Amino acid sequence: MVYLSRYTTAKGVQRVIKADVLAIGELNVDLIISGLTSMPELDREIIAKQASLALGSSTAICACGISKLDFKTAFIGKVGNDEYGKFVVDTLAAYKIDTSNIIVDSSVETGMTISLGYNNDRALITVLGSIDKLQGRDINFYAIKHLRHIHVGSFFLQSSLRKDLADIFRLAQENGISTSLDPGWDHSGTWDYGLKDVLRYTSIFLPNEQEALHISGCNSVEKAAEALSEFAETVAIKRGKDGCTVCSSSKLYTHESFLVENVVDTTGAGDSFNAGFIYGYLHNYTVEQCMRYGCACGAICVQQVGGATGCPTIGEVNDFLRNHS
Repeated sequence: MVYLSRYTTAKGVQRVIKADVLAIGELNVDLIISGLTSMPELDREIIAKQASLALGSSTAICACGISKLDFKTAFIGKVGNDEYGKFVVDTLAAYKIDTSNIIVDSSVETGMTISLGYNNDRALITVLGSIDKLQGRDINFYAIKHLRHIHVGSFFLQSSLRKDLADIFRLAQENGISTSLDPGWDHSGTWDYGLKDVLRYTSIFLPNEQEALHISGCNSVEKAAEALSEFAETVAIKRGKDGCTVCSSSKLYTHESFLVENVVDTTGAGDSFNAGFIYGYLHNYTVEQCMRYGCACGAICVQQVGGATGCPTIGEVNDFLRNHS
């Protein structure tokens, strides 16, 4: 259960967070290998064009995107007491995110995801480390009850947090705080772990196409959106180059992707879409406008290397939209 006492001794939140949006979740670095000539094979060496170290984590990249869209943003997560952990915290702070409630745990190492980019797509390898160590007891709900919105990503990776997430989202709903959830990929193939219990208290559910099909058991994106909307208030399914499909209030919507000529790195594009969609939602925009902002953020993101670095400012998004019908 989530601790509700103001005086909890958990190592997490001890004071009221003054922010519009709180991101709760995994923290890790990304080692991004881009421009591969082919995908790796055993006993063979291949050549890549570039390698870079960047802030990882679906939740963190979305938080950076939200912050760049001019929402005051805070983060609760856990890192190791190591150089990667320091890199993560310093990078979030550089994006003007409140990092004062990030837990530094000397008993774990900061997680890492290796992103292998090839032919405008990518493969991911993750070393969990601190990624799945954040727990519900690390969060004092008294300190976060004055927010506008809570976002959580990588539900399936966060084995320690997900068992308490329905309680966290329920308490948020009871206090007038909207919520969003990105499930991420389930490497176990189970596609459950109480997810639908969480969705009953979720304002915006943000899976990609394959995740939505696996979770719903449906054979089309439209059917998946309708099925999942029986649980979540709004379901926004990201479809990459095919745009997005949304079901809200029993109505289906679609939006094509914006055509961009220079796709450099797709890392974080979905998280940037999340930030844009949440931006529209918190401004009480129509579903069509939310999709438009989400797709614009994703299209801008893929033109740079790295997830958080590709997240646009609201000025860049509005300029992009003025130039793309």
